[in-house]
Amino acid sequence: MRLLTFQDRDGTPAPGVMMQDTVISLKSAGFPDLIAVLAGGAEALAQIENWIYEPPAEAQLPIGSVTLLAPIPRPPKFICVGLNYRDHAIESGLPIPEIPVIFSKFSNTVIGPGAPIVLPKNSTKPDYEAELAFVIGKPGRHVPAEKWREHVAAYTIVNDVSARDFQMATSQWLMGKTFDTFAPMGPYLVTADEIADPHVLDIGLTINGEVLQNSNTRELIFRIPELVAHLSSVMTLETGDVVSTGTPPGVGFARKPPRFLRPGDDVVVHVQGLGELRNPVVAEP
Repeated sequence: MRLLTFQDRDGTPAPGVMMQDTVISLKSAGFPDLIAVLAGGAEALAQIENWIYEPPAEAQLPIGSVTLLAPIPRPPKFICVGLNYRDHAIESGLPIPEIPVIFSKFSNTVIGPGAPIVLPKNSTKPDYEAELAFVIGKPGRHVPAEKWREHVAAYTIVNDVSARDFQMATSQWLMGKTFDTFAPMGPYLVTADEIADPHVLDIGLTINGEVLQNSNTRELIFRIPELVAHLSSVMTLETGDVVSTGTPPGVGFARKPPRFLRPGDDVVVHVQGLGELRNPVVAEP
């Protein structure tokens, strides 16, 4: 099932399901947002599956008539994993991590498909990172790795946009990762039952049609079971938390010559089975 968040007729975010070229609003089914859907687990999904085949006419909207937002517009936690593809660690000139490298983004970074990535005035090295993300359904603390599927409800695409000059200025990456608009997400959530194995998915990124990243999630150093166990050993994973699993090689700062984001760029991230996330790039006014 493809779950999404769109801008309702009154301008507020609303949850929905994508059915071919139609968005079916879930508001009248009793769900205020996708976090409520995820919190409801299998029962909520079963309810939705029954409801979407005979929804009221007013709940059916042509996909072209709505604005898609990030599926989780304000995640309770936005957790990111750095250097999680072996080749990316090598191209970054950094050792292969022995434990996951964890950082975070704030909710001000989150934008949806089609929304512009705004390049800040005070950064000269804005970069791109194609990533697979997973979304927590059932909360948990100290989750054993073998029970990860009980807690991962869905998957989506993230572009971990990064201001390399700010990121590398100190040992802490946060400031380079959390400029406004630096986390495009979407276009929707794909429920976990549709992805048999998230560790065999093609992943890549193009800018203006040029392929700059092209890999497969089988190259992840730390896979989702390990990440769920590691993160939940420190913090309670909550419904709606987004965990972005890292980027493959081909990022802009490691290219020769470097290829940073520029106004006018059309950036597209694709992950097999999850669609594509497209965002234009503009300069900060």
